[in-house]
Amino acid sequence: MTRPVGVRSFSTNDYRVRPQKMADMVASRIRQMIARGELTHGEWLPTEPELMGQFGVSRPTLREAFRLLESDSLVTIRRGPPGGARVTVPGPEAAAAQFGMLLTLTGTTLKDVYEARIVMEPAAARQLAEGGTAADRTRLVAALDQVRESIEDPLAFGRMTTAFHQSMVELSGNKTLTAVVGMLTEIINRHIERTFTETTRAPVEIEADNRRALRSYEKLVTLVNARDGDGAEKHWAKHMRAVRQYLLPGADTRVVDLLY
Repeated sequence: MTRPVGVRSFSTNDYRVRPQKMADMVASRIRQMIARGELTHGEWLPTEPELMGQFGVSRPTLREAFRLLESDSLVTIRRGPPGGARVTVPGPEAAAAQFGMLLTLTGTTLKDVYEARIVMEPAAARQLAEGGTAADRTRLVAALDQVRESIEDPLAFGRMTTAFHQSMVELSGNKTLTAVVGMLTEIINRHIERTFTETTRAPVEIEADNRRALRSYEKLVTLVNARDGDGAEKHWAKHMRAVRQYLLPGADTRVVDLLY
C-alpha cells in the first residue's frame, strides 16, 4: 500500500510501550493506600517478608519500591535489623524545592510572588474571621506572641512574621492556600534575611517599622476575634500592600537571585 505524501512512517521499535516495572507497581499501590488514608502518618508498614508475600515480589524489588516512596517523602527507611519503612505525610516543604525551581525557570520576580500573596492572604483572613474556631483564634494569638517576643531581633522578627502569615492562612482552613503559601515560605524567609542583612537603615528606624508591623498584626487578631470578616480582609490587604512597598523598593529581583 502506498503511504500518502506527508505522512510520517513510525518504527514500532522506536515507540514500543514498556511494561511498568514491578517495583513501580508496588510503590504505586502503597502510594495509593497513603493517599486514601489506609496507611497513616507514623504507621509502620508490614515487615519485608510479609510485603514480599503480599505483593509476590523479591526483596530487591520491594526495596526498590521503598526507595521510590522515600524519594517522594512518603516513607522513611530504617536500615539495618530489624529494618522497615514508616509512613510520613509530607507538608508543603517537601515540594518547596521543586516549586522554587519552577518559579526560577519561568523567570518569576519577587514582585510577582508578593502580588500573588496579596490576592491570597486577605481572603484567608476573611475566612478565618468568619469561620475560625476558638482553638484557631487561640493559635493565632500564640503566633502573635512569638512575633512580639522577637521584636528586638530584626532577623528573628522577620522569620516570626513569615510564620504568622503562614499560621493565619493555615488556620483559615483552606488547604490549597496553605500548601501554596507553605511552598513560598523559604523564598520569603531568604528575601527577609537579605533585606535585613544588606540594609543601610539605622537600627532605630528598623525597630520603629517593626513595631508598626506588630501593631498591624495585633489589629488583625482583634478583627479575627471580633469575627469581622470584611474588616479583616480589608485590613490585611492594606497591610500586605504596605509590606510590598517596604520590602520591594525595586521590581526586578528574581526568585533565582534568592535561591541559587
